[in-house]
Parts: sequence; structure tokens; C-alpha cells
Amino acid sequence: MRVFGLVFGAAMLVAAQAAAAENRLERSLKMLAPDERLEQLCDFTAMARIRKEAKQFRPDRAVANATAEPRIHGHTIDAKGGAFRSRGKWYALSFACTANPDHMAVLSFHYTIGPEIPETKWASDGLWQ
Repeated sequence: MRVFGLVFGAAMLVAAQAAAAENRLERSLKMLAPDERLEQLCDFTAMARIRKEAKQFRPDRAVANATAEPRIHGHTIDAKGGAFRSRGKWYALSFACTANPDHMAVLSFHYTIGPEIPETKWASDGLWQ
């Protein structure tokens, strides 16, 4: 019974931390202009989805505009020149992300992971260590 209590307590702590992080993200997003909010929300979604679905990666940064500016059409961003960083390396990323009208929630998200970006290209692509 004690083990159950410890496991339950740990699960509650993790859930509380996740909720707090989500609240911080929501507050931060509300301070941005709508197009910037859309891009940041979709960058965050890219990291979360890759972390969940592609276990070999542990993304800690994602950008929609590494090699090309993303196109925004209404509530959708089409990023063909994005990138994400995982374990100190950058990888090409393209995604299409559609949000609700206030750009606070993602309605659909599709992505493709490309090859590793050589470190020699990081500076020209605006990427960093």
C-alpha cells in the first residue's frame, strides 16, 4: 500500500508540474500577436509530437523558419524550412499546423523529419548550439 501511495503521489506531482507548465505557456502565448502566437504554438507542438512519436529524438527547440520563411494562411502555418534541435544536433523539419481562431489550440498537425543539418550550416540558418 505504501508503494501505491508513493507512485500515486509522484504521478500527482508530475501532473501538477505539467499543468503549471501548460498555464505558463498559455499566459506567454496570450502576450503575442496572433501570427507570432500561431508560430510559437506550432513550434511547441512540433517538439511535443516528435518527443512523443519519435523516441530517438529529445527535442528542446524547434523553429519554423530555419531555411525558409513559413507561410501563414488564416489559422494555418506551412513550414517547409523548419528545424528542431535534439541532443545538441539540428534536424530539418517541415510541418503544417492549423490552430483554432484565437491560435491557442492546435486542431491539426502533420510533420516530416528530414536529415541532420551539418554544423557548418547552423550559422547561415540562424541555428545555435
